Amino acid sequence: MTGAAMNDTLTKAAVLILLGPPGAGKGTQARMLEETFGLVQLSTGDLLRAAVAAGTEAGLAAKSVMEAGGLVSDEIVLAILKDRMAEPDTARGVILDGFPRTPGQAEALDALLAEQGLAISAAISMEVDDAAMVARVSGRYTCAQCGEGYHDSFKQPAVAGCCDKCGGTAFKRRADDNAETVGARLTAYHASTAPLIAYYETRGVLRTVDGMGAIDAIAAELGAIVGQVTA
Repeated sequence: MTGAAMNDTLTKAAVLILLGPPGAGKGTQARMLEETFGLVQLSTGDLLRAAVAAGTEAGLAAKSVMEAGGLVSDEIVLAILKDRMAEPDTARGVILDGFPRTPGQAEALDALLAEQGLAISAAISMEVDDAAMVARVSGRYTCAQCGEGYHDSFKQPAVAGCCDKCGGTAFKRRADDNAETVGARLTAYHASTAPLIAYYETRGVLRTVDGMGAIDAIAAELGAIVGQVTA
């Protein structure tokens, strides 16, 4: 199905939650869903920064809390999310990134959406193999000049030490892209997300995809789910 044809199937506003550990490719897949379906990815961090910069009522409240070194409350986050979802570019739907993180936040989000006549279309969990994820993330590095991505096992430059894209010879790795740190992040993710997955499973909106597949294969699975829940 072409992007245009898939976009035509989107007949009501979708509210999607994309779940997956760091390195699972959520950002890549969210951008592809945005392009295919006309959805808007809403990242909690981006929303907070934009609201603060815009000087909205909720943004000013968030700024005050952050400047005092506190954590922004769920109420403020929900107010900022409500303001953002009222903007016209979200009419076809949104992909939520970074919120909710707990069942309590999920309940509050459900209430907010109900006020607008909306509901969660699907909470999609990108299932991963932890050992393979450690290998995937800990082996990646980028060209220091243009940012082109490489991997020790899966994608090395055609000419050793020389970037395929720009010819640069300097490369860099993220300090936290090591096996120990990645393993700890995965453990923390599973512990914090398990209750959330159970929450959406009991409500019949949980979907799962193989997060270890090829990018295009994952995109096809996600596209099929979005088409089904919004038809």
